[in-house]
Amino acid sequence: MRKFYILLLIASAFLLQLCTTKKKAQETAASSSSKMKVTYVADIQPLVIKHCTPCHIPPGKKEPLNTFAAVKHEIDEVIESIQKNPGQHGFMPAKHSKLTDSTINVFVQWKKTGMQEM
Repeated sequence: MRKFYILLLIASAFLLQLCTTKKKAQETAASSSSKMKVTYVADIQPLVIKHCTPCHIPPGKKEPLNTFAAVKHEIDEVIESIQKNPGQHGFMPAKHSKLTDSTINVFVQWKKTGMQEM
């Protein structure tokens, strides 16, 4: 019976170690993604072109978001609009599905890290 308890203790310790290691790996991944360098040219501009065309790219009828300066100036409104849910007033991209959380996070990270152009 004593061998059984020792084996059970060893197995429990091993399982707890796996849980702790996985949690540390997740925390490390989260902290490294929060330090990720996001730039307008590499990250934001392609998303604006993909998700905001044709409405916000001239000759669209909405506020133009076709330049670094325009997106930087409107970043608070952009983030607020893309964080809304479909059906809410001001939801963007209008008439399309909500952007993924990871896509929205790119805009948030860009703002947090100083809105660098390149």
